[in-house]
Amino acid sequence: MNEAQNIAEKLREHGEDLFDVNLFTIGNQEVTLLTVIVVGIILLVTVLVSWLVRRAVVGMLRRKQVADEGTIKSVARLTHYALLFLGFAIGLHTAGINLSALFAAGALFAVALGFALQDLGENLTAGITLLTERSIKPGDVLEIKDRLVRVRHMGLRATVARTLDDEDIIVPNSQLAKNEVTNLTFRDGLFRVRVLVGVTYSSDMKKVRSVLERVAAGMEWGVEAHEPAVLLVDFGSSSVDWEVSVWSEDPWKERRHQSSLREAIWDAFAGEGIVIAFPQLDVHFDPPVNDGLKALRAAS
Repeated sequence: MNEAQNIAEKLREHGEDLFDVNLFTIGNQEVTLLTVIVVGIILLVTVLVSWLVRRAVVGMLRRKQVADEGTIKSVARLTHYALLFLGFAIGLHTAGINLSALFAAGALFAVALGFALQDLGENLTAGITLLTERSIKPGDVLEIKDRLVRVRHMGLRATVARTLDDEDIIVPNSQLAKNEVTNLTFRDGLFRVRVLVGVTYSSDMKKVRSVLERVAAGMEWGVEAHEPAVLLVDFGSSSVDWEVSVWSEDPWKERRHQSSLREAIWDAFAGEGIVIAFPQLDVHFDPPVNDGLKALRAAS
């Protein structure tokens, strides 16, 4: 019995000595086998936690449909890297390694990198803000710098949109976050299709209004719940100008709807004998000029 106790005591002493063996030194800190094991366990736990958190984040984003698949994967990857860095820092701190110098150097590097990548950081921040607020989503129709575009893909750095000419444009997210952007489908797709038309001053304006109201009400794509509007907007130099606006549920078809509305107005005016005005210029000569012109004609 005593012999067995002695053997166990020796194994324990040798085991403790094995864990306390100095493998290498970082600065003034000795790194032992026990230190390596503790750090390894912390890193394994970090990887497990990162996997669980990524699954939770991806599941939440997919359920709420706040972003497309590419953006969800980017967010999950950034979350993974952030958790790994945090776990690595905790492991080194647990091992007794002083991280103050490393953090100081990292802070200086981060400041220098921040100045170099200022636009990138601004776009990333704006992208996260847009994805969180959901003020702009894939499929929305936007008006950017007097151009109608449809959002196709939203990334962390930039948004890809398609124009009416089937051109893809890449818009930095900072422009969408800082500048005024009209989202025509933010709450619904209701949109006014406006057309201007000018008639001659000799026209019967009551008849003009009646014809325009009939044409606007007869547009098949118009929304029945919202009445069209016919307004006399200006007395121009060569015409009396009217505006016809009809509600539509698809702003992406604005130009097609404007074309069909103009064609309907043209046909209706032609049937009613209403003349669409065009620019005219009347020239009047003073009497001396008229006398000179007469003299020139007589001499010829």
